[in-house]
Amino acid sequence: MPYAYNTNPRYTWGYTEYFAKEYATFGINNNILSVSLFSDSLSIDSLTKGLVGTGQFLFLEDIFVSPFQTTLTAGTYTINSSGLPYTVSPGKNDTVGTEIFPIGATISYYEENSSKSKLKFITEGTFRVTKSLISNTITIIFDLKTDDKKTLKGSYAGKLEYYDESLTLQRMSAQLRTRGFTRL
Repeated sequence: MPYAYNTNPRYTWGYTEYFAKEYATFGINNNILSVSLFSDSLSIDSLTKGLVGTGQFLFLEDIFVSPFQTTLTAGTYTINSSGLPYTVSPGKNDTVGTEIFPIGATISYYEENSSKSKLKFITEGTFRVTKSLISNTITIIFDLKTDDKKTLKGSYAGKLEYYDESLTLQRMSAQLRTRGFTRL
C-alpha cells in the first residue's frame, strides 16, 4: 500500500519575498515574488536555523506579477512557465554547473518517519488569493497537482511577513536558504 501524504494541508505561517525584475536580462520584465508557507507543526530551530518538526512546506518560487506590483495581489494564479503576470513556474530540477537544484513550485513533506519525507514538484493547477483590507489579512486556496499527478489542495489565512530583496545585488533565493533546513 502506498504511503499517504497530506493532500489538504492547512498552512499556518509563512512569508513572501520580493525580487523585482530578476529576469529582465532574459526579456521578462515582470516582477518576481516567492511565497513560503508552513504547517503549524514545523518551526525553525533557534540554534541550527533548520526546519524541524513534521508537516508540509509549500514553496512557490518565481511568482510573476506585473512590473507595477511588489506584493502578492488578489486574483487567480496558474502554474505555467510563460512568465506572464499571475503565473508561477512549475517545479523541476535545474542543473547549475554540476549541482542539481529543485526550482519553481514544490511541496516538501516532513514526516515522523524521515524515510517517508519527500519533496514533490508542483506542475499544474491554480491558487486563488483574496485580501481583506479591514483585517489586513490574506487568504489563499490551492488546487494543484504534483508531478506524480496527485491532487494537492490546501489553504492559508492570515498575515504574511514581507521581505524586500530587490536591493540585494546577488539573489540568494529562498530555495537556497532552505539548504540550511533539513533537506529531503
